Amino acid sequence: MSDGEPDLAPLLRRAAAGDRAAADALLAATYRDLRTLARARLRRAARSTLLDTTGLVHEWYERFSRQHGLSLDGRAHFLAHAATVMRSIVVDHARRRSAARRGNGPAARAAVEAAGAAGAAGPAPEDEILRVHGALGELARVDARLARVVELRYFVGLTEPEIGSALGVTERTVRRDWEKARLWLAAAMG
Repeated sequence: MSDGEPDLAPLLRRAAAGDRAAADALLAATYRDLRTLARARLRRAARSTLLDTTGLVHEWYERFSRQHGLSLDGRAHFLAHAATVMRSIVVDHARRRSAARRGNGPAARAAVEAAGAAGAAGPAPEDEILRVHGALGELARVDARLARVVELRYFVGLTEPEIGSALGVTERTVRRDWEKARLWLAAAMG
């Protein structure tokens, strides 16, 4: 914890026990960090979702406030968990848009028109999100930590020291894991 950052441990414990006021206080204490995570996540989505930064943070909060019994050890672990949930939200939105594009009816037409209005050429951006998500799932089955490093760096934009803190490893280990994961993903995605 750096100077000026509140100790989140008491709020995390109370929020995990279902205390809605603690969850609200946790949101207030970390809102700037959560918006930074959301902005990084959406920047990677390249307009493939109708979510904006505020919408993603608020959807994350809705999911977080319903979870009980989470064991998060401080700010780094909390932000890593938030990043995972935000990734899940964006992937869920990409799946819905992809399904709507393949389907019939007004939702499918609206999705196709929105993609056309955005100037989409080639594969739809949500398809790219789903490809990366699928490859990351395969990597997680091979090496969970490598997948976590990719998730925190690619999907969230955390720095090597932040990733090391969240995962309890050194920066050097993060760098090695990132290189291994990049090679594995490049081969897996062709």
